[in-house]
Amino acid sequence: MDGMGLTANEQRELEQRLQKRQMKDFMGLFGNLVDHCFVSCIDDFTSKSLSNRETGCITRCVQKQMAQSQRLSERFAEHNAQLGAQQGQR
Repeated sequence: MDGMGLTANEQRELEQRLQKRQMKDFMGLFGNLVDHCFVSCIDDFTSKSLSNRETGCITRCVQKQMAQSQRLSERFAEHNAQLGAQQGQR
């Protein structure tokens, strides 16, 4: 058993479930990113290829969304650290 009182099999199952959840969350975020940037940037369906404007828009949109996601993750980690410190003081 580990520190959480789990057997080796339970620990493996927990890790597998967490990995599946992380993959599902990642795929959801990726799908939302694609959908958002497509809807925001693509408006000419008369050509098979993207226009220069659409390509630039997609690039900026993805960069902006990735930066936003990274900043959100950083703030979440900072918040968790603060909560941990507050709980440690009790």
